[in-house]
Amino acid sequence: MVLALLVCALVVVLVAVGLFVFGLRRRLIQRSGGTFDCSLRWNVPEEPDLSGKGWVYGVARYNGDRINWFRVFSYAPRPRRTLERSSIEVLARRAPEGEEELALLSDAVILGCAHRGVRLELAMSDDALTGFLAWLEAAPPGQRVNVA
Repeated sequence: MVLALLVCALVVVLVAVGLFVFGLRRRLIQRSGGTFDCSLRWNVPEEPDLSGKGWVYGVARYNGDRINWFRVFSYAPRPRRTLERSSIEVLARRAPEGEEELALLSDAVILGCAHRGVRLELAMSDDALTGFLAWLEAAPPGQRVNVA
C-alpha cells in the first residue's frame, strides 16, 4: 500500500515538473519579445489539403532578419525551423476550410509561402499576420521581398 502511494506521488510530481518545464521554456522563448502564436505546416503539396493533417502548433519569434519557430509541445531549447526574411516568398492567403478549422486556432489566417524551394503554410491571427507582412516588407534596401 505504501509503495503504491509512493509511486502515485512520484507520478504526480513528474507530471507537475513536466508541466512546469513546458511553461518555463515558453516563458524563456517569449522573454526577448517579438513572439506570436503560429502554427506551421511544412512541405505542403501544391494541391490544397484541407484535412487538417500536418499542422503543428508553435510560437514564432522575430530575430533580426530571421524568424525562429519553436514547437509548443517540446522540451528543445532551440528553434525547430528558422525562416530567413530574404528567402520567404508569400504565395497565397486564405481562411481555414474543412477540418483545418478544428486543427487551428479560431481566428487563424493561413499564409501560403515558399522558403528556399519548400512550400509551407503559416497560420496566425490577423494581428500577427499584419506584423509578419510588415516585417517582410521592412527588409533592408537591396533585398528581394515577394509579398503577394
